Amino acid sequence: MSFTSVVDFSLFKTRREQIIDFLKKANSSLDNGAVIIFSDFEDERFVFRQESSFYYLTGVNEPGAVLVFFLDGRQYLYLPNYGGIRGRWTSSDIKIDNNVEGLAKKLGFDEIKYLGASVNSFSFNSIFSKEKYFNFLFDVENFLNNHENREVFTFLDLENNQRYFTQINMYKNLMDFYPDIANITRDIAPLVHHMRRFKSEVEIDSIYKAVQITNIAHDAAAKVIAPGRIEHEVQAIVESVFTQTGALRPAFPSIIATGKNTTVLHYTKRDQELKPGDLVVVDIGAEYGYYAADITRTYPVTGEFTERQREVYNIVLAAQNYVESIAKPGMFLNNKNEPEKSLNHLAIKFLEDYNVSKYFAHGIGHFLGLDVHDVGDNTYPLAPGDIFTIEPGLYIPDENLGIRIEDDFLMVEDGAVCLSFDLPKNCDDIEKLMKNSSS
Repeated sequence: MSFTSVVDFSLFKTRREQIIDFLKKANSSLDNGAVIIFSDFEDERFVFRQESSFYYLTGVNEPGAVLVFFLDGRQYLYLPNYGGIRGRWTSSDIKIDNNVEGLAKKLGFDEIKYLGASVNSFSFNSIFSKEKYFNFLFDVENFLNNHENREVFTFLDLENNQRYFTQINMYKNLMDFYPDIANITRDIAPLVHHMRRFKSEVEIDSIYKAVQITNIAHDAAAKVIAPGRIEHEVQAIVESVFTQTGALRPAFPSIIATGKNTTVLHYTKRDQELKPGDLVVVDIGAEYGYYAADITRTYPVTGEFTERQREVYNIVLAAQNYVESIAKPGMFLNNKNEPEKSLNHLAIKFLEDYNVSKYFAHGIGHFLGLDVHDVGDNTYPLAPGDIFTIEPGLYIPDENLGIRIEDDFLMVEDGAVCLSFDLPKNCDDIEKLMKNSSS
């Protein structure tokens, strides 16, 4: 099985138009407004991956780009000027050439421009200068000078500004040129984050394909888990499946943890040997079409659970089944202000009945989308279109015993639908899967 992602740029233009419509209605007294968003920059040690919200609004995977669109409807994309050198060193999805008008139309912009003067290099760093950003700065100044009653909207994400570290620093550079812009700047992160929570059919399809790829990788992992293996050998099998089936990359560093490492939530060293009597937590997710999956299974190294492992495993599975059964629109993933409707609080209460809640070291789940821990306001109730994980776990360091079961769910009108439903997860089926794998 292999997948090929197809990008329809009209989807991104529609999102920008939705933002324009919302901002115009919310700020009807303005003469005009501008949305200014900076992309991330590449690091030659890693394959470039665009910042998620920039990608959500553009579909553009180019480093160093700047998005500007106005409440009067004009939409522009600015790209670094490499002086024609970059193409000799690296491939690019888009470039300014003789048919720039056709490219702009394809991507859904009124115009695509160079940011400024040529840098005569194949790379474009984050050092902000008037020369490198001359065209962009000229247009910003023109906007500021021609509208007395105006505002600028950008990503500040005041509650979690680590998410937009590069964006915020680049915007600070812009404010160095135009200090007064700080007084008219507004944060649109909450608006875009709310939009990102509720997935379109295209997004659901991408996540479902990421889930299918991850299921195949789990099946492959089960076939190599055995005494004497090293954690990174399992990782290698998992990530080779991702590549073979069309995933862009892992959605997060693969967690392959055995023995006491099973009790470390985000363990990524992967250098320990799998030993008889131990478990292996395999927490993995493919990224397909920029969208993430996140699925966890816990496997016995020898292919059979011990009595104690089975006892704890069945409590974790029962907790997941319980949370899935009560997950409905109107509930919350985690809301301390309404604990009677909070899946996290109800999961803890469920585990208290088994006297094991102290071993539950994380939340019951998180939103899933362009980021594996996707944006979303937990104080806003779950609704159709939400995609999220349900992942109870128990971690008992004194017993070298950690068990997590995690699946991905889509909220619909009458409850949560498990997207990873066909991956085995009860003890007998896990053992059968591993037995069939080794025969």
